[in-house]
Amino acid sequence: MPLYAKFLKDLITKKRSWQEKETVVLTQECSAIIQKGLPPKLKDLGSFLIPCTIGNIAIDNSLCNLGASINLMPLTMMKKMMIEELKPTRMSLQLADRSIKIPNGVVENLLVKVRNFIFPADFVVLDMDEEGRNSIILGRPFLATARTIIDVEKGEMIFGVHDEQMTINVFKVMQYPTKKESCMRIDIVDTLFEEVFEANHQVKQEEVQDIRE
Repeated sequence: MPLYAKFLKDLITKKRSWQEKETVVLTQECSAIIQKGLPPKLKDLGSFLIPCTIGNIAIDNSLCNLGASINLMPLTMMKKMMIEELKPTRMSLQLADRSIKIPNGVVENLLVKVRNFIFPADFVVLDMDEEGRNSIILGRPFLATARTIIDVEKGEMIFGVHDEQMTINVFKVMQYPTKKESCMRIDIVDTLFEEVFEANHQVKQEEVQDIRE
């Protein structure tokens, strides 16, 4: 029996205690870990979302998912692209909550533009809830076509076409979306508030005047 295994067995059977002085021989792997130290633990860096364009539709948040064996597109987005014909499929999708969804069909050979690179991709079309109607899922087929290399620590994705490569920093992309939101709504709210306030104030003055009369 190896020394370390015998040592553990004696501890479990209470034949010896931790206080006994003894030299325990560790394996090369254990010695390497102790001497070199373990790498630092990192927090969850979140999902890898990239912007892309399909036809005339710009998509800010395209989820790159190595766990997905298909590329997925919502039915509403397909209709915006004026695509009328779908290839029928017998595929069924099992979601995370174990529910089963039946896709509407498959769209083949769509051109997905990521910055200056264009990649062909097939998409499974599914009628989704409101939350998922403005995004797509780029699964392993697309990532393989784009020869994608993912550096999770740096948040970088490297795409390749022939001898050319392109690097996208996911963290920077998420900080600066392609669509800029306007603050004009605040001015509109302020204007409406002033109009309502003045109207209410005028009504109260008229009511007070009626009471006095």
